[in-house]
Amino acid sequence: MNLHFYKYQGTGNDFVMIDNRNLTFPKENTALIAQLCDRKFGIGADGLLLLEPDTETHFKMVYYNADGNQSTMCGNGGRCIVAFAKKLEIIEKDTFFTAIDGLHFATIEGDEVALQMKNITQIKQEKNYTFLNTGSPHHVEMVTNIDAFDVYKHGKTLRYSALYGKEGSNINFVEQISEAEFKVRTYERGVENETLSCGTGVTAVAIAMNVNKLTTKNTIKLQTPGGTLEVSFAKNDSNYEQVFLKGKATFVFEGNILID
Repeated sequence: MNLHFYKYQGTGNDFVMIDNRNLTFPKENTALIAQLCDRKFGIGADGLLLLEPDTETHFKMVYYNADGNQSTMCGNGGRCIVAFAKKLEIIEKDTFFTAIDGLHFATIEGDEVALQMKNITQIKQEKNYTFLNTGSPHHVEMVTNIDAFDVYKHGKTLRYSALYGKEGSNINFVEQISEAEFKVRTYERGVENETLSCGTGVTAVAIAMNVNKLTTKNTIKLQTPGGTLEVSFAKNDSNYEQVFLKGKATFVFEGNILID
């Protein structure tokens, strides 16, 4: 089978994109998905996304981690699939699409995509960390000298700890730059390593910083190793609504790969 694919990246978080509107991609083949994402024996990516037909919206997003397993919501992947849908001329500027965590609205202008994330109603605040689910589970922890911090070592330890059980959690480490700007590094489950950026992760960080009173702003910039993202929200009592993740989603290349 000759598979046509596209490659996109959002602040360094990169994805293999497949137009699966004909529903022919063998998505039960987790080994194949992992091979396509492999950086030495495949195309190379943090994850793979399928764009599929949907009866209620413009399209359906199906996301797989680099290990080949279907996963929870991916914010940067969501932004990239919006750019992909525009390239395929499915949408123009505004879109509604379906993902594993429900309905999403997004807008695209140039290579900037603003993606509406789920409302947040449950946040767990502990002495040394905050936990919340922004479409995917996220542990948020403050550190000092983040540039020298061993994200892989500490992230892996927490991801596999008894704190999060078998399913685990994504682990975000944060350092404050100013009231409206934070630096973030993320260990992602499924990738099992640090990624250059994590969309649901920076969304979780922005909300965690607000709920912990480290910022009073409702528009926050997040510096990641792959670039800067922006998260905005409206706070309604203890709930966070109208949550938007904004940043660049960039087409890298397309090609064909022969698969068995």
